[in-house]
Amino acid sequence: MNPHIQHLYDIANKSERRIIGLMSGTSLDGLDVALCRITGSGPETQVVVERFDTVAYTDNLKDQIRVVFAKRQVDFEHLCLLNPYIGRLHGQMVLSCLGNWGINPGDIDLVASHGQTVFHAPKTQHGKADYPNATLQIGDGDHVAAKTGIITLSDFRQKHVAHGGEGAPLAVYGDFFVFSRVGENRILLNMGGIANFTYLPADADASAVFTTDTGPGNTLMDAYARKLLGQPFDSDGQLASQGTTNTALLAALKQNPFFEAPFPKTTGPEVFNVAYVEQAQQTSQTTAISPADLMATLARFSAETIAEAVQRVLQPNEAYAVYMSGGGAHNPVLTGHLRDLLPKTCTFSQTDELGIAGDAKEAVLFAVLANEAVAGGNTSFGNRQGVPSVTMGKVSFPN
Repeated sequence: MNPHIQHLYDIANKSERRIIGLMSGTSLDGLDVALCRITGSGPETQVVVERFDTVAYTDNLKDQIRVVFAKRQVDFEHLCLLNPYIGRLHGQMVLSCLGNWGINPGDIDLVASHGQTVFHAPKTQHGKADYPNATLQIGDGDHVAAKTGIITLSDFRQKHVAHGGEGAPLAVYGDFFVFSRVGENRILLNMGGIANFTYLPADADASAVFTTDTGPGNTLMDAYARKLLGQPFDSDGQLASQGTTNTALLAALKQNPFFEAPFPKTTGPEVFNVAYVEQAQQTSQTTAISPADLMATLARFSAETIAEAVQRVLQPNEAYAVYMSGGGAHNPVLTGHLRDLLPKTCTFSQTDELGIAGDAKEAVLFAVLANEAVAGGNTSFGNRQGVPSVTMGKVSFPN
């Protein structure tokens, strides 16, 4: 037997695995690095986050990614070069975190690397009958493994696409294993660049669990914070709090068939971007509104589309606990709107109260996916829109 296969087999049979989850989202803030101690698998999964850090991207790296990010036409050589470059960079970031934490790389069982999404193209978006759903993440797993010396699982989204899914959002698996609790209806609301939520019913029926994107989370607000303020985001919603929602622009922004599409569904900055807002401003004749009113309207746009999506799963007279994560959970304007828009039967907290910091949640979920690929894979989530329950993640050995 190849010694790498034997090593992976031994990891699968351990009672406890130490897995580093890596996540870099559409906001391009940096790489989230979560060192997780995981026991069990499936519904018996238990996670302790030993360490967490976000390694910030330099402005130069952000610019290099934006050259190809959500672009239909790119310099293909640049894309080709970024793929291994980001893999090696992520690997070095892992080593740097381990060094700062005083942990030997040899004590880590697996790295779970999401990579950097550069284009997301579900069929509902690209509209080409002869082509399937598609998504592309760069930061090759072989390069992460070679740099760290740790077995790496990566490219999680492709198996979901291969079986007819849209490749996102994938939080359903980790959310159910880690956060489901009998007796409480839970909404796990993640407000990153794109917002999504996972519905966890109080009866813990895995076949009823699902995750869906709702539309923009922070992506439009962040784009205009860069454009208007020269800052990566509207800190504490300061600019938005000074403005007033423009109802004409809000109505124009909501005129997109995505919002009426059935669950589950995905989208990205390929659709919701500065050009989308500019077109809505032209349509609504609101190109002259103030920066504060524009930001206030974008915050309300995210809030209303999130709330309207969540309301589609709420049952009358049922109580729901909404646990928030992602950058949007730190925006008081956005979260204030959500509290006003959703029924009083909803309570609001952050996932920190469930034992996992909201900022770490996405990285942790990919560590859980890697754990499931190696040691689990027996839980059925039903067959939604023809997509069966699948085991995700490609294995890269260090040498």
